[in-house]
Amino acid sequence: MNRTRPTVADLRANKHLRQMTMVHIEDLDEARACATAGIDLLSIEEPIWNPEMREAAGDCFVQVGLLYGLNATTDDYLRAAHSAMLIGGDCCYCAAGTRTIEELAHHGVPVVGHVGLIPSKRTWTGGFKAVGKTLETARLVWQQVKELENAGAIAAEIEVVPEAIAAEISKRTSLLLFSMGAGAGCDAQYLFSTDILGYSDWWTPRHSKQYRDFRTEYQRMQDERTAAFAEFIADVESGAYPEQKHNVSVSEDVLAGFLDFLGSAS
Repeated sequence: MNRTRPTVADLRANKHLRQMTMVHIEDLDEARACATAGIDLLSIEEPIWNPEMREAAGDCFVQVGLLYGLNATTDDYLRAAHSAMLIGGDCCYCAAGTRTIEELAHHGVPVVGHVGLIPSKRTWTGGFKAVGKTLETARLVWQQVKELENAGAIAAEIEVVPEAIAAEISKRTSLLLFSMGAGAGCDAQYLFSTDILGYSDWWTPRHSKQYRDFRTEYQRMQDERTAAFAEFIADVESGAYPEQKHNVSVSEDVLAGFLDFLGSAS
C-alpha cells in the first residue's frame, strides 16, 4: 500500500480540512476491500476484532467497538479496551457513561463516544428517530458533546442529528465528529457496509446510500446452490453420478488376485 496508517494526531489535524470516510465492516473480505479502496476509518466490533482483522485492515485507522451490555462495569471496559489496543486497535468506541469514558481516557485509551440517536439508549429519546429537531433535544446533543469533551474522548459518532445543528456543534468542539446521517458539516461520513453493499434484508435508514445490490446476488447464488444440490441428488438416484471418470481404476491382475484373496479369506 502507498498510504501510512494515521494516528489520532493525524485525524485531529484533518478537522475542518477534509471529509474522511468511515465504514462499519463485518468480515475479512470487507476489511481488505476497504483498505484497498482507501477508506480512512473502519469500525469493527469487539467479537470479530482479532489479529487477522488488523492485518486485513491494512493502513486503515480502526475503531474497535466495545459492546454495550457485553461489557458492564468500568473494569470490563478497561480490560476489553486494553485487549483491543494490544491487537492493534487505534481507538475504542464506548457507549457507556462518561465516568467510564473518563477512566479509559485516563489510562491513555483513545475513546469515541456517541451522541444524538444512540441505538443502545434509544428509549430515552423516543426510539429510532432523529434527535435535535427541537430546541430541547438540540441542547441535549450539545450537552452530550461537551460531556464527552470533558471526559477526555477524542471523537463522537453523531447519529441522525439535523445537518445544521451538527455543523454548528462541529465548529465549536475539539471532538472529531463521525457523521451517521448528520450531514457534511462533520469530520467523517460513516456508513455500514451492509447498506453500502445492499445486502441487508431489513429496513434501510434514510441516511444510508446503496452502491451495490449484494442481496440479489446472494439470493441468486443461494438459488444456484440449491439447484446444484438437487441436481446432485438426481444424478445419484439415476446413476448418472459417479461416471467412470470419477472412479479409480485397478488392473485386471490386481482385481483377480484380490478376489482370490477374498475367496481364501472367507
